[in-house]
Amino acid sequence: MAGPDAVIVGSGPNGLTAAAKLALSGKKVLVIEAAGSIGGGTRSSEMTEPGFIHDVCSAIHPFGVTSPAFRALSVPIDWVTPPIAMAHPLDDGTAVALHNSVATTASQFEGSDGKEWAALVGPLVSDLDNVVETFLAARILPNPFSRAARIMGVHGSRSSAALADRFGTVPARALIAGLAAHAIAPLDTAFTAGIALLFAAVGNGRGWPLVRGGSQNLAGALAAMIGDRGGQIELNRQVVDISEFAGASIFLDVNPSAAREIARQRMNPADIVMLGRWKPGPGVFKVDYALDGPIPWTDSLSGQAGTVHLGGSFEEIADAEAAVAAGDHVQRPFVIVAQQSEFDPSRAPAGKRTGWAYCHVPNGSDVDMTSAIESQIERFAPGFSERIISRHTTTAAEMERYNPNYVG
Repeated sequence: MAGPDAVIVGSGPNGLTAAAKLALSGKKVLVIEAAGSIGGGTRSSEMTEPGFIHDVCSAIHPFGVTSPAFRALSVPIDWVTPPIAMAHPLDDGTAVALHNSVATTASQFEGSDGKEWAALVGPLVSDLDNVVETFLAARILPNPFSRAARIMGVHGSRSSAALADRFGTVPARALIAGLAAHAIAPLDTAFTAGIALLFAAVGNGRGWPLVRGGSQNLAGALAAMIGDRGGQIELNRQVVDISEFAGASIFLDVNPSAAREIARQRMNPADIVMLGRWKPGPGVFKVDYALDGPIPWTDSLSGQAGTVHLGGSFEEIADAEAAVAAGDHVQRPFVIVAQQSEFDPSRAPAGKRTGWAYCHVPNGSDVDMTSAIESQIERFAPGFSERIISRHTTTAAEMERYNPNYVG
């Protein structure tokens, strides 16, 4: 391609979305990817056994259906929405769930907790598109005096510990802990309540979907839109200096440190200083499973959920996340499990299942957390280990080697 109007460095979902939008607006677009395949965090592959399709990184996409960008572009994605967005087993053999409904979720809680849930999450669901678009764009809601704006402004800016203190029951508090832990930060950190409320609203309003056939199909759909409009994608090419693209607009879907190095000549000094201050947060240890059958959850809800949070009470999860942030590895980590093949049979051979699980670890960790993860799964699904055909593990350090944008 001679003289592209725009060059996008990196073919992760953000880079591909930007490229698709530019291509649809009539721009000549060139996407450059250092790896041999597109997708970044949205790749899928047979990581364990033939016929078992695993999501290498992202698996469940809570913001997929609600994404303002995807809706504006009309991206042709075949979303699969499990009947329950997320389940959270407890040690008494029961579970609390983030149902795809405010009322159903609230009905699980005793005392005043149900009313409190409905009062906090209900207005966010009613104004969900505005809430999501505003949060992702980091701006003020169109009506700053609406109930949704007041909830996010007053409660969302607080810690999830403060949010949990508004509830008196173990199930409600545990549900909030798992939602807030997606922030990958100690639960007493400011704004973690906003993460919990946002994930809750999306789950209650639209569910937490997955991509039929694998997350790679999301990248493929975006790439097809780019190609249909004459855009080009170049693989196996490392960009070290954007000065070679004189005259083109440059979009960088890379980590902040890499952006600072390759674009220094076109950045203003303030941005160079700001990006130099960036520090990566905790990492993840991930296990992908080929399973001989469904995970044998003790409770009746977890088998219906695309995502399962493991970690018990609010206090236990808070302690685990604080320890990881302090640089420690914990024996009972907070674990996120996804079971895509329960709702998308194309992911595994007939009668078999895939499993996807990870826990948080200190940045750059090379510690194998397989035993800790499987102990947590066995805690709530006795007999799980007997279902394992094979597994594929990825340490935090290996994750960065796989994709340099996953720093540590």
